Amino acid sequence: MVVTIIGIGLIGGSLALSLKETGLAHHIIGVDRSPENQRQAIALGLIDEVENTLPAAVTRADLVVVAVPMDAMLSVLPQVLDAATDRQVVIDVGSTKATLLAAVEAHPNRTRFVAVHPMAGTEYSGPSAAVPGLFKGKTLVICDAARSAEDAVARVEAVFGRLAMQLVHMDGTAHDLHTAYISHISHITSFALALTVLEKEKEEQQIFALASGGFESTVRLAKSSPDMWVPIFRQNRVNVLDVLDEHIHQLQHLRELLNQEDYPAVYQQIQQANLIKKILK
Repeated sequence: MVVTIIGIGLIGGSLALSLKETGLAHHIIGVDRSPENQRQAIALGLIDEVENTLPAAVTRADLVVVAVPMDAMLSVLPQVLDAATDRQVVIDVGSTKATLLAAVEAHPNRTRFVAVHPMAGTEYSGPSAAVPGLFKGKTLVICDAARSAEDAVARVEAVFGRLAMQLVHMDGTAHDLHTAYISHISHITSFALALTVLEKEKEEQQIFALASGGFESTVRLAKSSPDMWVPIFRQNRVNVLDVLDEHIHQLQHLRELLNQEDYPAVYQQIQQANLIKKILK
């Protein structure tokens, strides 16, 4: 295939690597508004050429991947669909779906679009963050597939199946609810923890000297880009607020138990939390 990737960052760049490694793509066209990202993507071998004209980048490709931040996605995806024909398949790789799906619901080329979310990533961004084999063994969520042409869905399933991903079908609304609980809350909690420690570190310089692997793994996501995450929080605000309210409730409950020195109850709470091992093995 000839593949066009719009937005050559962590996900777009990693996908380019995987498509090349598996032989699924023989030529990759990159589109990115940042000249530095363009330069890096070429230098790293993620893409074969840069195309600055969006319609040309779309019409030349068999598969078009839109991998820009979610707010930009709302304007870029319709432009991509404007240039698409029955020959092209267009996918996004965004972390929220309901708002985006609503934005293109009435587009004449809606059936050429397949909404997907590869549940993979790191806390880093940009072309240099691209990781070989990032998607292997991970889950790909395909949303509202019934609104897409059967051949488009089949091609997407074939491509990501070759990348050794597990395919799950879900509607966009359910996707946004579930990702709020298993992804978005993790990031907002990590941001809050980092802010807490950075504030305390002003008074106690030795905090980071004592930081160990546990702290690093907990706060790792706080390195994630605000350019990516503010749009996600904006588009999935209601679900994020819902899970955040529950998280705050749990924190307040643990605080109250500690305040009351009710350590048997704290023990029970930790035991209850340990049940997550049945899900995450």
